[in-house]
This record gives sequence, structure tokens and C-alpha cells, in this order.
Amino acid sequence: MESTGSETPSHPTQNGHVATRHGGDASTARDHQIVPPYWSGLRRRESGGSEASLDRPAPIRLEDHTAEGSDQNRALWAKSVTIDDHVIVSGNVPGMGDYVVWNCTVQTLDGGPMKIRKRYSEFDELRRRLAQTFPHAESAMPQLPPKSVISRFRPRFLERRREGLAYFLNCVLLNPEFSSSPVLKEFLFS
Repeated sequence: MESTGSETPSHPTQNGHVATRHGGDASTARDHQIVPPYWSGLRRRESGGSEASLDRPAPIRLEDHTAEGSDQNRALWAKSVTIDDHVIVSGNVPGMGDYVVWNCTVQTLDGGPMKIRKRYSEFDELRRRLAQTFPHAESAMPQLPPKSVISRFRPRFLERRREGLAYFLNCVLLNPEFSSSPVLKEFLFS
């Protein structure tokens, strides 16, 4: 039987091309491809990868500025802060006027520790003044741990407060924007 010369499409081959039938001979035709509509913007290269998958963004470069005397590095002078413990100070009247003092150690970059003692109200005042001085950076300052009239001397509450105050002080002291501010220096040296 003789071929009529009509082309009838067959199933797609493994490489995505459609084999067409020319009277009995099967061959691949590059210009007859079955392409899903969401692939219309992508062209395949001969390697099999799409152009979009072969375009790689520039690699991320890490730069070490610790040896350089950048303004940001000069502003930092503390390495870490710990709140070691607390002392409950009794007021004049038994059970009235008692408060907690936090013993803090600031480890400086030159190696020497600096010991300070602060009440919660002083941390609260520091945060308020920093937020007033740096309104654009208030989100960089974590909230202070909450107050509690009932639990204020309970060990579990005091431990959570110690952790929260240490986190706050580390975030503030190790931030170059805050660390050289007069507000923070007044807090530390008064």
C-alpha cells in the first residue's frame, strides 16, 4: 500500500520532540513540539537545562572587617555581658520597699571585666531613653522582661528576669549604634 503523504503525529519521544509519521517512516521534527503553556517563556538548550536554571546569581561574598579600623568596629568596646546574680535589698520597713539589684559583668574587648550593679527600673529607664534617642532603631531593642508585683521575689521569676535582662543588655551593648551613645555610657558609669 502506498503512502498518501499525509503526516500524522505520534506520541512524544523521550527528549520532548514529537515523532511524525511520513508514510511509514518515523523521524523527529524539532519544530513540532508539545509544550505545556507554563513553559512558554522558557527555552531549552541543547544541554537539556533551561536558560533560567543556568543563569546563576552572583555568589555571596563575606568580608572580614575585624582587622580594619572601621567606624563600626571602633564603636564596639564590649565583648559580652552576663548577669551573674542578684541581691535582694531590704527597705527600712520590713517587707516594704524591698528591691532587687542585678550584678552584671561586662567583658571588654581589651580583656578587662567591668562590674556594675543595676535595678530593673534603671534598665527600664535605659530602654526608654534609647528608644527616644534612636526612634528608627527601636525594633532592634528587645522588650524587657515583664514586671510582677506578686512574683517579683520568687526564684523562678527572678531567673527568667535575669535571662531577659542579660539578653537585652547584650543586644544593646553589642550593637555599634547604641554602644557608643552617651545614654548607654551614662547607664554604665553612673
